[in-house]
Amino acid sequence: MSLSCGIVGLPNAGKSTIFNALSGHGAEVAGYPFTTIEPNVAVVGVPDERLQEIARILSPERVVPATIEFFDIAGLVKGASRGEGLGNQFLSHIRGVDAIVHVVRCFESRDVAHVHGRVDPVGDVEVVNTELILSDLEVVTRRMERISRQAKSGVKEARAELEVLERVKEGLERGIPLRLQGIRPSESLRGLNLITGKPVLYVANIGEEEDRLRDLEQWVMEKEGAEVIPIKGKLEAELMELPKEEREAFMEELGIKELGLERLIKGAYRTLGLITFYTIVGKKEVRAWTLKRGGKAIEAASKVHTDFAKAFIKVDVIHFEDFLKAGSEARAREMGLLRSEGRDYIVQDGDILHFYTGL
Repeated sequence: MSLSCGIVGLPNAGKSTIFNALSGHGAEVAGYPFTTIEPNVAVVGVPDERLQEIARILSPERVVPATIEFFDIAGLVKGASRGEGLGNQFLSHIRGVDAIVHVVRCFESRDVAHVHGRVDPVGDVEVVNTELILSDLEVVTRRMERISRQAKSGVKEARAELEVLERVKEGLERGIPLRLQGIRPSESLRGLNLITGKPVLYVANIGEEEDRLRDLEQWVMEKEGAEVIPIKGKLEAELMELPKEEREAFMEELGIKELGLERLIKGAYRTLGLITFYTIVGKKEVRAWTLKRGGKAIEAASKVHTDFAKAFIKVDVIHFEDFLKAGSEARAREMGLLRSEGRDYIVQDGDILHFYTGL
């Protein structure tokens, strides 16, 4: 299953431009609100130098990268939680994603009107965050109303859930997103898919000048301690329209070492605490997989195939760096660089895994 990120922000913040820069997907872009009506979705292969290096050594028939899904959703406006703009239609699209990518306008343009008449990154973030909080507050309140009768009747599980929801509601009413409330995730909360409980990565859509970027970075650090990734959205969208060789030449000329896609994905992996492991199927396939940091071998096995987890016997492990030294799994075994581990082995970023099952 792909990592999924919902791209949110005010109309004309440059969400669709950033989306185009990330995916080369070509979503319609215009200088007015609600250009994007239904969410545009792009499944993008994760840039991975280690995967390419393994493939260079083995020359397999297929090289399959890990993937990330980007959902570009219609612009959020003040009052969306009460149905303004596309309202709840917008909000429903982002409840199922793993993380939020919040695009914030930090560029001036006479051609692209700002919905509030002036560029104010901090003010824009506060508007969007407020609407997300109000939307979650509505969801929590409805849930509390549904289970309050059970709680009063003495149903233990309902009483426990109601206590948690009361704490969440109090925090939301004080303007505190769930992710900053310090409340341990529970099954009941996970079932609600509260938007403000999801990790957030801020993307500053900048122009040639970066004056407004500093204000946003300072606010985000003080309020959330989160990450801000500056991207020249318009420039990168234009670069993505070029053939690969021309794009690389322009990037070198402009001094761009890394595209926004790569920086954003790396930021998403850090924010979500993800690592990458690899599998090799002879000469047929080399594939990259995503796993939560601290995940065990049995969890990695279930990523590859649910039956692998059920019939798990052991896993052979070689780290990417050791594989490079050896040049093959067989040679790695001869050199003592490959070892066998059990189901509770903690998978490390860059591990190459070969599962043995009873199937």
